Amino acid sequence: MHASSRPHKNTSWHLIGAQVGQLRRAAGLTQPKLAEKLNIHQETLASIEQGRRPLKYSLALEMDQVLETRGVLAAGVARVPERERYPAFAQDFIDHEQEAVTLLWYENQVVPGLLQTQEYAAAVFSCLVPPISPDEAEERLSARLDRHKLFDRKPGPPVMSFLIEESVLHRPIGGPTVLRDQLRHLRRCAEHPHVGLQIMPTKREKHAGLNGPMVLLETPDHEHLAYIEGQRVSFLIDDPDEVSVLQQKYGMLRSQALTPEESMGLLDDLAGEA
Repeated sequence: MHASSRPHKNTSWHLIGAQVGQLRRAAGLTQPKLAEKLNIHQETLASIEQGRRPLKYSLALEMDQVLETRGVLAAGVARVPERERYPAFAQDFIDHEQEAVTLLWYENQVVPGLLQTQEYAAAVFSCLVPPISPDEAEERLSARLDRHKLFDRKPGPPVMSFLIEESVLHRPIGGPTVLRDQLRHLRRCAEHPHVGLQIMPTKREKHAGLNGPMVLLETPDHEHLAYIEGQRVSFLIDDPDEVSVLQQKYGMLRSQALTPEESMGLLDDLAGEA
């Protein structure tokens, strides 16, 4: 299934989300209290109630037990059409990202969001055309930095691989000081036990990713998804055939890029020059 290029409401999940909110309030529980009882993040519950995140059947069963709703939510989830199981816009990718078992990311224009410093991320948002308001920029920055909590996830973060074009590391987004700090941050990230970081040399003659950036992830249920972005469009893909093609591309990119050790050496050199 290919996600729509325009955000749209998924009727089933919005109805179920509204139902969750109504049943929670009827039980006299706040979002933080119910999230605590279910051992999930409050943000996860909020996304479910807003219809931005699918309610998994196993979690629906737990909710029915906590809220004493006699299987109402589980029955509703079971009746959601298969084609609607993965809502189709960027927020859903971010939700899946936070639960991912593995995460493979190729980027050719900017440093991947999960690896951006606060100053670099703020500079990226300042480049948007048309410009966004200061309040919206602050909101987006806060949301991006909040995603970095993935590195501190318990029992542990996903196994992550990042492939970055060398040209990204020369573009002084935010100015030379911001770039230098970003390069040093990348070097520290490369030492993280769950992270593999490789740089694609600009001089490489063979390149498997000329069609643009992509993110591949594996969910806790071992489903494989892909997320791709272009100019004002985004797609969340769960079609196994399409995901397989992108996985092949990513595998080839890994073989064409510098090794992790060579990449760390290049980052050391660039950070000294910046």
